[in-house]
Amino acid sequence: MRLPALARTTHKWLALIIAVQAVFWTLSGLYMTAVHIDIIHGDHLVRTAEPRALSMAGLVEPATFAQSGAKSVRLETQLGKPVYVVDAIPGQMLFDARSGALLSPLDEDAARDRALFHYAGTGGIVKTELLDVVPGEIKGRPAPIWRVEFEGFWRPTLYISPQTGGLVAKRHDLWRIFDFVWMFHIMDYEEREDVNNLLLRVATWMAVATSLTGAWLLLYSFRRRRRARKAAA
Repeated sequence: MRLPALARTTHKWLALIIAVQAVFWTLSGLYMTAVHIDIIHGDHLVRTAEPRALSMAGLVEPATFAQSGAKSVRLETQLGKPVYVVDAIPGQMLFDARSGALLSPLDEDAARDRALFHYAGTGGIVKTELLDVVPGEIKGRPAPIWRVEFEGFWRPTLYISPQTGGLVAKRHDLWRIFDFVWMFHIMDYEEREDVNNLLLRVATWMAVATSLTGAWLLLYSFRRRRRARKAAA
C-alpha cells in the first residue's frame, strides 16, 4: 500500500474511533467551564460562620480527657455552645465543654440541628438518614455518617459526622453532574480520580495520531495540486 493511501486509511479509522470520545471531551469541558467551580463546590449552600468570643470560664480542663487516652483535644463551638472534639484511641468523640458530658454519637435531632445551622438556603429538610455505607459522592469519608437532604431544585445535601458534629461535605445535583462528566473527561469509569490512566493516554495518543495524519494528508493534497498545475502548464 502506498504511503498516501496508508495515511488516509489510518486517519479515517482513527477518526472514527476517537470521534465519540472527542465529543465527550468537548461537552464535558464545556460544562466544566460554564458552571463556576465555587458553585460546583457548593460554597453557596453553607453560611459563613461569624467569629465570636468564647468565654473560657467554667470549661472542663482539657487535661481531663488525657485519662481516657486522648491524643488531641480541640475546642470549638457548635450551635453557639462550646464543645471539645477529642481524638482518642477508640476514635473521635464529642463532649460538652462545660459539663463534660459525652454528646456523640449524635442522634437524628442533633444532626438536623447542625445541618440547619450550617445551611444557607431557605428550604426545609426533606429527609435525614444515618448511612452505614459511605456513598460514592463522598467516598473517603468515615462511616457512619448523617445525610441531610433539603428542599430545592438541585437537591442540596449536607453530610454531618455523628462522632464530631462537624460538617463533612456538601453536595447538590450540579456537583453530581460535574462528577459524571468528569468521569467521561478523564476516562476513569471506576474511581473517577486517575487523570493519567492507561485508557486516557491511549485515547490521547490516538487523537494526536489522527491530527498528524490529517495534517500530512492536507500538505500532500497541496503538493499534489501544485504538481497537477505544473503538468497542465
